[in-house]
Amino acid sequence: MRDERKEVPMNKVVARFADGRIIKGTTADFYPNKDTFHLAVEAAPVGEKPLEVSTQDLKALFFVKEFEGDAGHGEGNEFDSANPPAGRRIKVVFKDGETLLGTTTGYRPKRPGFFVVPADAGSNNERCYVVTAATQEVSFL
Repeated sequence: MRDERKEVPMNKVVARFADGRIIKGTTADFYPNKDTFHLAVEAAPVGEKPLEVSTQDLKALFFVKEFEGDAGHGEGNEFDSANPPAGRRIKVVFKDGETLLGTTTGYRPKRPGFFVVPADAGSNNERCYVVTAATQEVSFL
């Protein structure tokens, strides 16, 4: 008999916590409607159990292309007019002062969080799950 289980894709993520901590790793069970998910820490020893992370402790969860990123790349806040993004343009100002510009298809002020696709097409961030409680201001552009 063949094993019919499907391989679960691992997402490279950078968890930015409301208290300032940053943890890089992978997750296969992050869902915006769940309160917790598991994070296999990038630099953890082989065999170490993943951390259980409470979404409410986060500022945002960044889904990234690479953990290293490009230190020389300045995150642009311009939308590419030749390749218009899907969704509504949005500006997010976090309580720590960081600003994120992008597009969203699911922002509702009463929801615990929402996804943003960065305006900068060259960004290392593919998308970002923003925790609403960590924001100071959210506005459509």
